Amino acid sequence: MTVNRYLRLIAGGFIVLSVLLAHFFSPYWLFFTAFVGLNLVQSAFTDWCPMMTILRQLGVKDD
Repeated sequence: MTVNRYLRLIAGGFIVLSVLLAHFFSPYWLFFTAFVGLNLVQSAFTDWCPMMTILRQLGVKDD
């Protein structure tokens, strides 16, 4: 597993979580968590994200 793959998995998890929270609780959760997830996806493609630094420090390899 690489840093970019982890980021995309985490981002996908946030997006799925936002849909579930919006469906079961409040539509406002959709905006918050989807925003976080989409920003992580964008960060994975631009190669800059604080989460990337954390994953690298944890020993996850780059591409």
